[in-house]
Amino acid sequence: MYQRSELFIDGEWTAPGGGQVPLISPHTEAPIGTAPRADRNDVDRAVRAARAAFDTGPWPWMPPAERLAVIERFAALYKQRRAEMAELISAEVGAPISFARQAQVGVATFALSALRRLAADYEWTEHRQGFYGQEITVAKLPAGVIAAIVPWNMPQFLTIVKTIPALLAGCTVVLKPAPETPLDALLFAELAAEAGLPAGVLNVIPGDGAVGAHLVAHPGVDKVSFTGSTASGRAVARACAERLTPASLELGGKSAAVILDDADPARVAAGICQASLANSGQVCNALTRVLVPEGRAQHYIDGLAAALGDLTVGDPADPATRIGPLVAQRQQVKVRDYIEDGLRQGAKLVVGGPDLPPGIDRGWYIRPTLFTEVDNSMRIAREEIFGPVLTVLTYRDEDEAVAVANDSEYGLAGAVFTSDPDRGLAVAARVRTGSFGINEGYIMDPLAPYGGVKASGYGRELGKEGLEGYLVSQSISRAAEPA
Repeated sequence: MYQRSELFIDGEWTAPGGGQVPLISPHTEAPIGTAPRADRNDVDRAVRAARAAFDTGPWPWMPPAERLAVIERFAALYKQRRAEMAELISAEVGAPISFARQAQVGVATFALSALRRLAADYEWTEHRQGFYGQEITVAKLPAGVIAAIVPWNMPQFLTIVKTIPALLAGCTVVLKPAPETPLDALLFAELAAEAGLPAGVLNVIPGDGAVGAHLVAHPGVDKVSFTGSTASGRAVARACAERLTPASLELGGKSAAVILDDADPARVAAGICQASLANSGQVCNALTRVLVPEGRAQHYIDGLAAALGDLTVGDPADPATRIGPLVAQRQQVKVRDYIEDGLRQGAKLVVGGPDLPPGIDRGWYIRPTLFTEVDNSMRIAREEIFGPVLTVLTYRDEDEAVAVANDSEYGLAGAVFTSDPDRGLAVAARVRTGSFGINEGYIMDPLAPYGGVKASGYGRELGKEGLEGYLVSQSISRAAEPA
């Protein structure tokens, strides 16, 4: 059983106002432990601590190299506890342990390394010659108190990409993890405290949507960094607009994979499975709309069907498992509804379906599912399902493929598969998304900016742009000396 009973506020472990909540295994549906739940008063305490640490503490005004040294110590401690972190996330979310080790924690570790390198090389002060002859200094200063709100699907990766650049920039942070994933966030706080982060610089308060809403609207917050659903993102944007608080929103997606007629079916199937079904399909940049040319459609459908049929579904603690349970029963019910709606609307079920996988009689599982004969107007082709469900759509020519790929309210990610890289680049330039991959499914690189357009949000994380999202520019003008 996993037991955590306290929040982390102002450098201290403290009792939560919301009491303790049970944690339920997505695999067994049985309790696996308890965790603290914050309330509105805890939000107020955490923001006060972060505000005081920013306004009067040493952290924002330390030389960047000194802040980096603290994060270097944190990184060393994080590396030592990676196995424990992966096990926590697998238990909380139901992520297969192999995926938890490689992606939930492994990719987070890569991002931590990349962000430290970016901060070490960053030009924190720039000098320019002014138009009127004066000397201009542009100082990059910390943005202030950051409200970082992290969802349950990739909790450590998103915690790293929000908190680490904010801390390196000199900001202070109130981190609100999802109620489904409090344990890994509290371990993160433990490591930060051990690394020597000053009191109040990082505060961790697991809580529900009401706690998040109070945090977003709090007058002591200078910027909100939010990852979650588009519906929740719109609510965050409205609350931030009321106070003119800057926000970065990384929201939903319905990304398209454009399969050109010269692509290798085996490579397509492998790439789509990796990019679309990781974490049991619970990733926002999943390539869930697979666009195939009419003349060769069956080649790609057969390859996808075989690949989905070969996926091992079961106990997330088993290293052989590729598809684990969904995070919660509500998510299982939601995904089943999408599958049943696809059948009602006339899509053809090739693999999978709404029933539990063979040999599984409990847990919040969904069989890997593949639909063909899908029209882009169908609900399963337009809405984010957030489960292991793929839709195949056909197109006549590249112009139609690009048009269908762009016919979505979302614009987070996408990919093209082709044997001709130049042809792939030409397609990439025409698809309106924040990120795009050629012949790799979709691989998020920590040195490249990541974020969306349209209903997938605004702002960028990772890369130099992610660090700069937590900085403000101050221009200082010094009059030229008289001749």
